[in-house]
Order: sequence, then structure tokens, then C-alpha cells
Amino acid sequence: MKRALISVSDKTGVVDFAKELAELGFEILSTGGTAKALRDAGIPVRDVSDFTGSPEIMDGRVKTLHPRVHGGILMRDCDEDRADLERIGGAPIDLVCVNLYPFEETVARGAGREETIENIDIGGPTMVRSAAKSHERVTIVTSPEDYESVIDELRENGETSLTTRQRLAAKAFSHTAAYDGAIAAYMTSTGPFAEEDGTPARFPSTLTLSLQKAYDVRYGENPHQAGAFYIERGAKPGSLALAESLGAGGKELSFNNLVDVDAALDAVREFTEPAAVVVKHTNPCGVARAAELAEAYRLAREADPTSAFGGIVALNREVDEATAAVLSETFLECIVAPSFSEAALKKLREKPALRLLATGAWLGPDFQELHMKRIGGGLLVQDRDRTLQDEIRAAKVVTKRAPTESEYRSLEMAWRVGKHVKSNAIVFALEDRTVGVGAGQMARVTSVQIAAQKAGELARGAAMASDAFFPFADGIEAARDAGITAIAQPGGSKRDEEVIAAADAAGIAMVFTGLRHFRH
Repeated sequence: MKRALISVSDKTGVVDFAKELAELGFEILSTGGTAKALRDAGIPVRDVSDFTGSPEIMDGRVKTLHPRVHGGILMRDCDEDRADLERIGGAPIDLVCVNLYPFEETVARGAGREETIENIDIGGPTMVRSAAKSHERVTIVTSPEDYESVIDELRENGETSLTTRQRLAAKAFSHTAAYDGAIAAYMTSTGPFAEEDGTPARFPSTLTLSLQKAYDVRYGENPHQAGAFYIERGAKPGSLALAESLGAGGKELSFNNLVDVDAALDAVREFTEPAAVVVKHTNPCGVARAAELAEAYRLAREADPTSAFGGIVALNREVDEATAAVLSETFLECIVAPSFSEAALKKLREKPALRLLATGAWLGPDFQELHMKRIGGGLLVQDRDRTLQDEIRAAKVVTKRAPTESEYRSLEMAWRVGKHVKSNAIVFALEDRTVGVGAGQMARVTSVQIAAQKAGELARGAAMASDAFFPFADGIEAARDAGITAIAQPGGSKRDEEVIAAADAAGIAMVFTGLRHFRH
């Protein structure tokens, strides 16, 4: 007789899985709540305590930590191990189905320390690791998504293949590694590691990353570099990692495409009104909001039609047929949005090289996550640069003239876009659209000049946002020459007085936000 040990916290699909195993002749061993769920479904179950001859003790803390359990899992298919197992009254266990106490979920909902510690699984990971180590003989199942394929193989062949057992073992070790990493992060951010007020440390002493390879990309940033895309364990719904590909089956997204898509998606999240962002080489080259999504995209594209060619577009509403028609007018690499109507998909799929991504859920401008940047031999980690409420409306007016209501709207537009432009970043905007963007220059005045060149006559009467302070008055003077009437910047330069004087001399309204939005 074959035996399966089933003990799961996530009981999704486990009744049907156990039923199939029983019909295939497996004896089912189980514990606690899992055993009850299976019995209630009419499935024959043998308690692990009966199998071991030892009762559960310490309120269930100790139930599977027993030589008959681990001997049954770890035994090799040889006479010596069979004799040892027989000597202690054990029997082989051929399949282990275990998932672990919901430790991460317990932490996420802010449970107290005592409850959190009780949700550190001990027996589960031990069984998982034992079964994974013994994959030459034992099938380890840690996820409900594998139930169907395991049953199909057992039905067809009477056993799982070595290839399947190796795949499931690798998955199991990844599962326990991520679980231990989450525990280490909690333990090194609480207790003696906590902040002075007792809240968990923002950055734990130990940070373990758990990433699952999604696919290889065609190449890295350049054709001579290999590359791959990995999905973070616990990625948020609405993130790029969980977006669904709805394209027409053209080329896979490249390394650079994914970087650009993420930049565009992060920028369009800034807006609650229908909005569109066009990105080229990680920088927004056109951003607009409007009553209708199609109009928002048209305005964003017209902000810099040359750069929009071959760009990435992000939208914050479902793409309808009207928007799809306007999108189809320009060659684009990829479009990302919460969803696409069937009519829009039909229209956009006429372009076989166009990639379409649907995020499903939607993340706003202020969600929290850690951002990381690899450097030689290490990793820089920081909070995501979230947009705070009313950064512009709460800013300090430092010039003789305060912005008008129209200028405030233009400043808000420019300021929200500026944080997504590579430093040194300058954005010219009217109330609902950008008209010129200067990015990534070594001198801030050069970024102003580039934005002015892009905007042309549309700069006259526009507002300007700078991601950091102006070290000299030359940037203000260049903005004056372009026709800018209002400026938002963090302030904090040694020459702030000169900069303010230059703005006053030009009749420009200027506010200091006290916030910097560098994007390196």
C-alpha cells in the first residue's frame, strides 16, 4: 500500500486531491484540521498520532516530529533502511502534501508577537525538506496548483516521474527558503531590532529576496547580454509582475521594454482622472489627462510626437474602441492598462508586433513597497518615492506673486510628472498636459533649455517643475526666456535668494515644496 501524508494550512482543493489519492489506493495520513476536513468529506483518514503511536502534545506544537514519520519519508529504497524502519514499527511514506502556517499573512495583518511566533511552522518545513531531499522516491506537493498534474500522472503511470519529483522538490526548497527568509526579516526588525517607539524597523537586519523566474528575455540591455525576468514572491496585484499578456503573439517583451513599461505604469498611477503616459527610454515624453481616455492619449502623444514613435504607453482606464483607434495611428512597442475591451483588443491585435499588458487590479500613487538597486557586491534599498497629498497646494509661496488657480493646476501636472523623469529633471506643463520635458542632464539649466526646445511656443504661459533646487539663477532666466509664468521646486540652495529675485524680476510665481524627487 502507498501512503500519503497530508497536512495543510491552505485547504484549497485538498479534499478533491485526497479523494483522488484514496481512489488510487493511497492510505491517507493526516493531522488536526486537515484530518477533520477529509473525514467530513467521507474520505478514509488515519491520524498521524495513530501511525506514530504518540499523541499530539503541547497544544499541537509536536505531532509530526517523530522517527516513524521522518523515517517513513527519508528512507532510501534499500534493505538497510527498510530494516531500520521495520525495527521502529514504521512504514514508507510515498507522497507528502504540506503547506505551511500562514506566517507572512499573520505579519501582514498586524498580529501581535505571540500570535505571530505561534505561526512559525516547525513540523511542516521539516517534512517538506525531508520529502524534497528524498525526491528519488517521494513526491512532495506544496502548492494546490500542482494537485491536478500529480493526480494525472498517478492515474496514467501509477507513479510520478523522476523529472516531476525533481521539479516539485526544487519548488519545495524554494518554498521553505522564502518562508525562513520572511521569518528572519520579521525577527530582525522586531524586539531588540525595532524602532525606538516599538514599531518594526523599516529595514530589517536580514533581507532575503525570493524571486521566481518567469521567462528569459531576448537579451539584456544590449544583444551581447543575456537576461531574464523574475517575479517577486508576494508581488502586489496590479504590479507589472502579475500583468497578463493579451498581445497578438509577436515578439516577447525585452529587458528594455519591461523597464520602460514599469516606468510608464508608475507615472500614470499618479492620476485619478483618465490619463495617458508615453515613455521613451524610461522618461515620460508626453503625459496628459482629459475627460476621455482617447483624448488624454492624443494630447500625450502630441506633446512630443517624434519621441512617441516606438514608445511605451500606459493608461489608467480600460482601453475602449475609441482609444484603440487613436493608439493604432502610431507605431508603439507596448501598451499597458488595467484592461482592454473586446473591441479594443480586436483593433489593436491587427498590429502583430504590438505587445498588450493588462494589470487587472490597480495601484494608486501612494502604495508602499521597497525599491532596490544593484551595485557592485551589494544592494541599495529604499522606500518607494510615494506622492504625498497636496504637495503643491501645501508648498510655500516665495515670490511676490502667488500662482493663479490655473497656474496651480499646471504646477501640479508638472510636479507629478517630474518625479518620473531622470535627473536633472525639468517638466513644462499646461493644466492637463506636458508640453516639454528635459531629462538626465548634468547641468539643470541644460534640462530647462531642452524642455523649452521641445515645447516651443507652447511654453508661453506654461508652468515648470524641477525635481531639485536651482543652484543658480540661470535656470530661472532660461525659463523666463521660454515664457514660463510659474515654477515649483524644492528650494534649499545657497543661492535661493538670487533665484527668488530672478523670478520676481521676471514676474514669475514660484513655490518651494521642501521635497525633492530625484530619479537616478
